[in-house]
Amino acid sequence: MYDAEDTVFLLPGPVKMHPRVLRAMSAPALNHRGPEFKDLLTELRELVQYLFGTKGDVAILSGSGTAGLESAVSGLLHKPDKVLNLVNGKFSERFGELCGVFATPKPLLFEWGRAVDPQRVAAALEEDPSIKAVTVCWNETSTGLTNPIADIAKVVKKHDKLLLVDGITAVGGLENHMEEWGIDALVVGSQKCIAAPAGLAAVALSKRATESLHSETSFYTNLKAHVEGLAKQDTPFTPAVPLFLALREALRLLKEEGLENRVVRTRKLAEAARAAYEAMDVDLFPDARFASNTVTAVRYPPGIDDAKFRKILREQYHVILAGGQSQLKGKIFRIGHMGICSFPDLAAGFTGIEGTLAAMGHKFERGAGVAEVARRA
Repeated sequence: MYDAEDTVFLLPGPVKMHPRVLRAMSAPALNHRGPEFKDLLTELRELVQYLFGTKGDVAILSGSGTAGLESAVSGLLHKPDKVLNLVNGKFSERFGELCGVFATPKPLLFEWGRAVDPQRVAAALEEDPSIKAVTVCWNETSTGLTNPIADIAKVVKKHDKLLLVDGITAVGGLENHMEEWGIDALVVGSQKCIAAPAGLAAVALSKRATESLHSETSFYTNLKAHVEGLAKQDTPFTPAVPLFLALREALRLLKEEGLENRVVRTRKLAEAARAAYEAMDVDLFPDARFASNTVTAVRYPPGIDDAKFRKILREQYHVILAGGQSQLKGKIFRIGHMGICSFPDLAAGFTGIEGTLAAMGHKFERGAGVAEVARRA
């Protein structure tokens, strides 16, 4: 029987939450227009700025990370505006589909599992100077790949275009210099590297992005209203109060650990996971040079059935991880090692992965993967 409290939870989001975060959601009802909630919003604004590494404008929206992306696109662009969408996975593809509702998308396609090539981005911008903005999924969760955001941003900045970034599984887990790089809108989801419940999105904006915001194509996700509201200790609509309380506690935990320390710990977990798979003769899916530090995606060894593999893991080892999406369904599986994931979590997860692969006929040295995790702990 599935027991959520006795499970190694290694999804690429939502992720495991700290008991302090869970307790924060159980507080009595709070007046969201009262002084206590205004104090909470003041602290949250500062914590979110700390998360993004910015002193600029930020917003918090009741809604998933997609709501944050929609608010950025609808608040900065109009239907005639051309947007260059850099697509190399499911979530960058979805970002482009979203742009089609509010602007005029122009996809630039790359092979899934391969990084965006900044030179091709430069060529596309030179070919069509009328492009107003560029979108990119910094950390493509569907393939376990991190795009070279600094190099992409340099190209976009050189051509003086807006850069809108899906940082949903990057911010809080990867090194971030959004102001130095020139990112105009950066979006994060609460249920990923922050290790808070799903249901909130945060957006950070450059100065020129804030000055470009309009309210013509959105209502509930009106980013201008959310930015202005938070700056005045308010929200334009009724917020998801328990989630705001949980987000504050999760961000407090992050600040107590230290953002740099969390990024380093996340990198070490990723290195351990990659070493473990190599020891088990299991291949990474993406180009290893761009392998993500928050999500690892690997190819199934020959003869391993995805549904059976994940069922055994869940029922016999109480390990939860993710399969592939879209064209990668049945071909890869993915684990998340972001947020408050620990080395004991990773070791327990690989104990189950090893046992399941061995039971299904994959030949490798039993214990080699777990040993690699332990060696790096």
